[in-house]
Amino acid sequence: MENSAVEETRRWVEHFVVGLNLCPFARTPFRNGRIRYVLYEGEDVVELARLMVREAHWLSLQPASEVETTLLIHPNALPDFYDYLDFLEEAELLIRENGLEGIIQVASFHPDYQFAGTEADAPENYTNRSPYPMLHLLREEILEKALEQIEHPEQIPEENIEKMNRLGHDGIEALWRKVRGG
Repeated sequence: MENSAVEETRRWVEHFVVGLNLCPFARTPFRNGRIRYVLYEGEDVVELARLMVREAHWLSLQPASEVETTLLIHPNALPDFYDYLDFLEEAELLIRENGLEGIIQVASFHPDYQFAGTEADAPENYTNRSPYPMLHLLREEILEKALEQIEHPEQIPEENIEKMNRLGHDGIEALWRKVRGG
């Protein structure tokens, strides 16, 4: 499972995140190998939370020139999107309780991601859909520097929604085939 889940996630970053420029500051760390992929194959959310805290601490101590961000992939934990959302609240609390607020930020990706007020199959949900449930641990200082380089960062979500709507279901499915290795 490790190779396929991690490799599928790398292809998702390549084809969706970088390929569609959903995150304008992901290209450089992706191309320079500064994204850490960590796989948790268990189902225990308490163990997942512990791992997330360890990874957040680890990331905060590494030179950004070596590792900028971590994708914590957990295919067997929190497969239900609403359970995942509940866990995100706990994850944010753990970041604060462990002295990492302002240092590490948690972003969310899930195969069933659905923004409030959207239909389940709406293309815009794919801006945050990933092959597996995952937590994206970001260094806030890197994020702030990257945002300074973009003229209108507040427009990124709207632009991403437009991209996904233009791509449509057929285009999205074609990209998913690439992600799945097909």
